[in-house]
Amino acid sequence: MRKPEIIIIGGGLAGLTAAIHLARENFKVTLFEKETYPKHKVCGEYISNEIQPYFESLEFDIFELQPKKINRFLFSTQSGKTVEATLPLGGLGISRFSLDYFLFQKALENNVTILQENVINLTFVNNFFQIETHTGNKYEAPIVLGAFGKRSNLDKEFKRDFIQQKSSWLAVKAHYQHSEFPANRVELHNFKGGYCGLSKTENEAVNVCYLTTYSSFKNYKNTTEFKENVLMKNPHLYSFFKNSKCLFEKELTIAQISFDSKTQVENHVLMLGDAAGLIHPLCGNGMAMAIHSAKLAVESILLSTENNQFNRKSLEKSYQKKWQKQFKKRMQTGNILQKVLLRPTLAEVSQNLMHNFPSLLSKIIKQTHGKPIQ
Repeated sequence: MRKPEIIIIGGGLAGLTAAIHLARENFKVTLFEKETYPKHKVCGEYISNEIQPYFESLEFDIFELQPKKINRFLFSTQSGKTVEATLPLGGLGISRFSLDYFLFQKALENNVTILQENVINLTFVNNFFQIETHTGNKYEAPIVLGAFGKRSNLDKEFKRDFIQQKSSWLAVKAHYQHSEFPANRVELHNFKGGYCGLSKTENEAVNVCYLTTYSSFKNYKNTTEFKENVLMKNPHLYSFFKNSKCLFEKELTIAQISFDSKTQVENHVLMLGDAAGLIHPLCGNGMAMAIHSAKLAVESILLSTENNQFNRKSLEKSYQKKWQKQFKKRMQTGNILQKVLLRPTLAEVSQNLMHNFPSLLSKIIKQTHGKPIQ
């Protein structure tokens, strides 16, 4: 029995990494991505060094892209009080514009078929998936991986629980020119109703990405008004925006972001990255988690297809177990930290504790990061 064909829906970090890994294991892989490369995405653009051993095993040299080496973390409360710590593993500042395009090229080099088509219908019949795209083309495969991000029309088609609920979160991202921003530091600044991350990328731009509640944003006409009246109440964000220049013609935004729990297998599709679960971007670790989820899926596929036999039940059980073991605790920690950050009094008390016990911040960061992915 030859290895089953595999279809991947979504060409972000998780989808592209899984495609490359599977192709290197001699699977025939077709990946669908509705957008063209390269492109900007709403993202913190900080990635933990935990991914480096895995990338090396796939023969990626991410340092070809000249990412910024980040080893410090600074946090400020709404009032401007700060606490700083060394990042236990450290990480890299790199734009999704460059990293996704880099992985896209690696996928092509490894003979992954990449189609610029939008999947509009996916059904599971007689142990096979039948896929239809917006062009009317139809495809079939026994294994499908869903790497279609935070929200998708396919989530609606599957009637996933989280998509039925209204979410109160909005994310905004842009690149800024700020020559004095430290290249080795990622920052997180609290403001009323949300928090804003800053870190430098390989192109010398500072990535600014913030998450806010709709209830905080709705009283303002646009992101400019919101920035001036809410974000800049934090003294550090005030100083940053006063001394920087936006490099985007228009900020990127995403609405209806859900942090509700998600299932890792839906209608027999293995969900990767944000489609499997979205962590609060408190330390920018979502990128590493997306890449790690790809590895877990590939390992489960290899296990379920060994000895020329394909066992779907084993595949789904293995992936769910691996995902929960790696990420469940991190997701829970993210939920707790978010609740603390959104309550000014708790945030101030927590920061006072971290000032008195400096090692506490490093321990908190460790709870949202994993170990190096071997």
